[in-house]
Amino acid sequence: MNVELVTLSNGIRVIHQEDVHSTVSHIGLFINVGSREEKPEERGIAHFLEHVLFKGTKRRKAFHILSRLDVVGGELNAYTTKEETVVYASVLNHHIDRAAEIIADISFNSTFPEKELTKEKEVVVDEIASYKDAPSELIFEDFDRLLFGTHPLGNDILGNEKEVLSITKEKIQEFVARHYQPQNMVLAVVGNIKLSLLVKKLEKYFGKYAQGSIITERIAPTKVHQFSEQLLRNNHQSHMIIGGAACAYADPDKAGLILLNNYLGGPGLNSRLNMEVREKHGYAYHIESSVHNYQDSGVFAVYFASDKKYINKTKKIVLRELDRICTLPLSPLKLHQAKEQLKGFIALGMESNSGLMLGLGKSFLMSDRVESVEESLEKIDSLTSDQLLEIANKYLHPSKMSELTYTSK
Repeated sequence: MNVELVTLSNGIRVIHQEDVHSTVSHIGLFINVGSREEKPEERGIAHFLEHVLFKGTKRRKAFHILSRLDVVGGELNAYTTKEETVVYASVLNHHIDRAAEIIADISFNSTFPEKELTKEKEVVVDEIASYKDAPSELIFEDFDRLLFGTHPLGNDILGNEKEVLSITKEKIQEFVARHYQPQNMVLAVVGNIKLSLLVKKLEKYFGKYAQGSIITERIAPTKVHQFSEQLLRNNHQSHMIIGGAACAYADPDKAGLILLNNYLGGPGLNSRLNMEVREKHGYAYHIESSVHNYQDSGVFAVYFASDKKYINKTKKIVLRELDRICTLPLSPLKLHQAKEQLKGFIALGMESNSGLMLGLGKSFLMSDRVESVEESLEKIDSLTSDQLLEIANKYLHPSKMSELTYTSK
């Protein structure tokens, strides 16, 4: 993977991978700001801002923004997480100028018309209501809130209805001034374009925006809380998360923890939890484990939904499998199979250039470097059973797990 790195004159970092065989280019602007940057009186603003970036600039109305790439068959989109906001586009190679210009325009020149803010608040309030109807998603937000307590990582990304309705144009402009600054951004591009030509284009559209002076430093969580909670929900099924703290994005334990997570409850149908819970006992249609790595912390979670009568039986299996992975080292055969499976998943994920662009941008934003596929595979190959056992006991031991259950009526 021939990844090229350069910095624009105003401090925006650029990561680029040329693909001479592709007819499509993918470009994304990664801004190092998410819901964890919000002050108490700003909750929900990072996500709401992502919505209203598309509602008007100094030279465009919302219709012209939304049509700018659609008319040439391209796509323009955005998303917000707890730690980043991303505006990205995919276009035919010869429309890369159009994509870069529109991303720059909405990211630096949005005017946030009052009329559009009022309309979009209703849209986001509806999104919040829809989210509340999805217990499989809502339970993760509640789990984070209990795990991180008052730390901003425990905040909902969407905010609540009252918080969204209280957002003003002035609050948005202040938030933008604080965080939407060149030195807080990364541009990622994957497509059939030479770096020298790409830099000229990016300087034209992005380089003219001056650096700001305010960058908010993130405060790491000083501790996470251990808990066992049940919440009554009007659902047909009971839902449960068993989990706890995990390592940070750039932590040396990350590769081992991802392998263990994949072996335990990753997307493979042969994962330990899927084989035990679904295939052997039929207690749940879906069970999975996941690891989310933040800049200075992380979350490991096993999630499942089942009939109320099976919830405790499934919980016992999960805790038993966690205990097993903490006490029994993987045999040479199982270790080899686990490594090959994870390496295969990584390689397949790199097949998509749009996914590659998003992965490169996030990695460069979070750690100021990018690990090549070869380096990732080498890290996985170097893992030993003893190392994995140590990592498992550090993060996955049953005694360190917290529990959240949505109990059905």
